[in-house]
Amino acid sequence: MRHQCVAKKFGRDTAHREELMKSLVANLIINGSVKTTLPKSKQARKDAEKLVTIARKGTVAARRLCASRLVQPRNCVKKLFDEVVPKLEGRNGGYTRILKIGNRRGDGTPMAILQWVYVAEPVEKTEEAAPAETAEAK
Repeated sequence: MRHQCVAKKFGRDTAHREELMKSLVANLIINGSVKTTLPKSKQARKDAEKLVTIARKGTVAARRLCASRLVQPRNCVKKLFDEVVPKLEGRNGGYTRILKIGNRRGDGTPMAILQWVYVAEPVEKTEEAAPAETAEAK
């Protein structure tokens, strides 16, 4: 029985799976978004949100705990504490979003983009909004 077994295994052994998730979360912190498969993004989201919750404390112990949970601790921890957490101030959770982008061409695996919620989504201007802006500028 699989009682309380939440994490997916992804066909990897424990050490490989843990390093995979650490790497995904580290790349999310450094780049702001990561393109990966949907199941991997869902698991990485759990780890990333737990790290942000820890980092919100801002203590030295929190920095050390976050460093132990990341692959590249020097770059990631500094960026997490100095850039990511201040932008997420005032939120009580839901720090990341998953955008489904369709299936991968080769094997049909569902792909997704995992990103922080403060990353602005590209907004397309409509034809009606563009003339209104120019009228106000005159």
